[in-house]
Amino acid sequence: MDISVLGGLAVRENGVSITPTAPKPRQVLAMLALHADQVVSVSTLTEELWGTEPPRSARATLQTYVLQLREMIGAALERDHADAAPRCAKDVLVTVPGGYLLNTSGGASDVREFERLAGLGYRAMDAGDFPGAARQLGEALSLWTGAALADIQTGAQLSMETRRLEETRLCALDQRIEADLRLGRHRELLGELSVLVSRYHTHETLHGQFMLALHRSGRRTEALEAYQRLRRALVRELGLEPSVRLRRLQRSILMVGPEPAQDASLSAHGGERAVRVG
Repeated sequence: MDISVLGGLAVRENGVSITPTAPKPRQVLAMLALHADQVVSVSTLTEELWGTEPPRSARATLQTYVLQLREMIGAALERDHADAAPRCAKDVLVTVPGGYLLNTSGGASDVREFERLAGLGYRAMDAGDFPGAARQLGEALSLWTGAALADIQTGAQLSMETRRLEETRLCALDQRIEADLRLGRHRELLGELSVLVSRYHTHETLHGQFMLALHRSGRRTEALEAYQRLRRALVRELGLEPSVRLRRLQRSILMVGPEPAQDASLSAHGGERAVRVG
């Protein structure tokens, strides 16, 4: 089974789509796919579908959605190779005490692959291998084709999961940009960072990285303007001033002067690592 959730939902068995078109069964499959090879409880699925006040028929209706998914899985299993061990739909979408489990039989999951590659990238960063980190994190991020489960009607559980996935994507993105900054790719980053700070207009790390890239590219005035835009957004929307780290970066840029800096770093996780711009 191949599972993709980092964009639209796509689940295939033997190369055949088992992704239903009806909204509620899609929600059920999305929950099972996100937690592939793990038990998802009936209560979790019920809350996802109907919130905190499910109808009396909730359990029976959920069983109907599971049967619909199994019908699609059964049709896909008809393409099993003749020499493969015989399987039925209940071997793939398994009923277990208190819930259900989607058995991938060792198939691919873009979430698991993203987490694997991102982990390699983080370890490369820790080891000072910036080219390796940029490569591994870039490969991890390339698995995203859009917002996670972009085509799914989400309830409370899936909304929480998609927020978690977006945060992991942002962490990987922060670190990949940090690796590129360490490699001197300042000008190459400007276009990407310009889009990112417009999208995440109160994200301090991205703004700090944008300021560094601008300053190192000889665009000191624009770097200071980026700081002021961030400050206005933080004060307006959150009632907060920029962090000590960002204020230190701004002062450093003011003190260094108009020449691009030769050495700078900014913690991608928002820590208090010293920031050097020259």
